[in-house]
Amino acid sequence: MSITTEAELAGMKKASEAVAYTLKEMSRYAQPGMSTKQLDDYGAQILSDLGAKSAPYLTYGFPGYTCISVNNEFCHGIPSHSRILQEGDLVNIDVSAELEGFWSDNGNSFVLGADIHRHQQLVDASKQILHKAISNIKGGVRISDIGYLIETEAKKRGYKVIKNLTGHGVGRSLHEAPSEIANFRDRLNRERFRKNSVVAIETFIATDSTYAETLKDGWTMVGNRGGFMAQHEHTIVVTDGQAMVLTERNGIWN
Repeated sequence: MSITTEAELAGMKKASEAVAYTLKEMSRYAQPGMSTKQLDDYGAQILSDLGAKSAPYLTYGFPGYTCISVNNEFCHGIPSHSRILQEGDLVNIDVSAELEGFWSDNGNSFVLGADIHRHQQLVDASKQILHKAISNIKGGVRISDIGYLIETEAKKRGYKVIKNLTGHGVGRSLHEAPSEIANFRDRLNRERFRKNSVVAIETFIATDSTYAETLKDGWTMVGNRGGFMAQHEHTIVVTDGQAMVLTERNGIWN
């Protein structure tokens, strides 16, 4: 969506603060021995208390309120009573929701407890690259140029990017134009970021794979060549200068 009134900006801020707070609290609450369903239920209660509704559940009938992916699962992991978190797991939580007609989206990958499997470097790379990408976004910048920046920064660190997972517009629904904000230079995409538009910027930084494939459950995605992936995501408003990060409250850069 494009922000045209103060009321719209206030609505987007409120929805974004709700998903950001939920993501931060879920990341803090997660601990070894807990099932991903327990973690999802905790997030669902926070969203409910804030008056927000799960976006993947509303939009797609997703079998959970948040997406929780562990280790080799890249994204869209289904919360489960049988999936028990372990020390050192690479965990990704993606929280998106609707609140009073406005939709916002954010995500966080983190190492649970001690970094016994050495995932922290990948997590840090994803965070740093997202920060650099957002710091270079303003009205008039080519979307493909930000994709090139993300891929270049990943390669510098010895990583790859997932080419069929992208950021997207957001605001009045979960996915809006621009429909694809890729993590590489898509030469066919001639779109530019527009001032006052609301977009969800995501990094998909991987150790081995370049594409994500869907498992038989119809939701969970894994890498075409295995390995691990870290994702971080903020919802922002594009300006003429520094972007307004609406989900900053999630604390992924802290």
